[in-house]
Amino acid sequence: MSKKIIITGTSRGIGYELVKLFAKKGHKVLALSRNEKPIQSLKLDNVTSFSFDLGDSKAYKKVEDFIKTDWKQVDILINNAGALLNKPFTETTIKDFQHVYKTNVFGVAELTRVVLPFMKNNSHVVSISSMGGVQGSMKFPGLAAYSSSKAAVITLTELLAEEYKDSGISFNVLALGAVQTEMLEEAFPGYQAPTTALEMAEYIFDFSLNGNKYYNGKLLQVSNSTP
Repeated sequence: MSKKIIITGTSRGIGYELVKLFAKKGHKVLALSRNEKPIQSLKLDNVTSFSFDLGDSKAYKKVEDFIKTDWKQVDILINNAGALLNKPFTETTIKDFQHVYKTNVFGVAELTRVVLPFMKNNSHVVSISSMGGVQGSMKFPGLAAYSSSKAAVITLTELLAEEYKDSGISFNVLALGAVQTEMLEEAFPGYQAPTTALEMAEYIFDFSLNGNKYYNGKLLQVSNSTP
């Protein structure tokens, strides 16, 4: 059965692959990214794409209007967009922290808040976090803003699951290990991750469709390396 799915951060990497996977299976997708051109150029049936900046308060109204007019409801929201900063802590400014948190925390919270009224029983909100945001996991210098923002997403997910536990809407968060994406390459030039963007997208695709049958308010560590 065809579902209606919103995915953020779709211009490249995991988000880009996710849009293609859902479209191929006949689902309807709203692809949101600051750069809408990569998805639009695919000319996929069932896919709507427009420019969307998580830091722009007006952009959320556009999403809300689209759902009201075209879809009426949303089955799955995948909060995939992320901002990554690799910078020594002493050089990190409050502006750097604000930029990272605006996308990774405030944007996730706001888009979720906008979409929730259109979700019904058996809907699923999946947020993408990082192993760096998991307490007790290995940490890397330079990622103070990024990893702490990803930790906030984990706690936010647990809180939303509790607040909406009687609604039939599930909230889960996936903490990803290293995935070979352009974002990773920009932050860690030359690093080779063990997992491709497509491989991770296939896992997230399946989890977003089925994971809410088994999980709610849970953090799943999707990483093939330890710690």
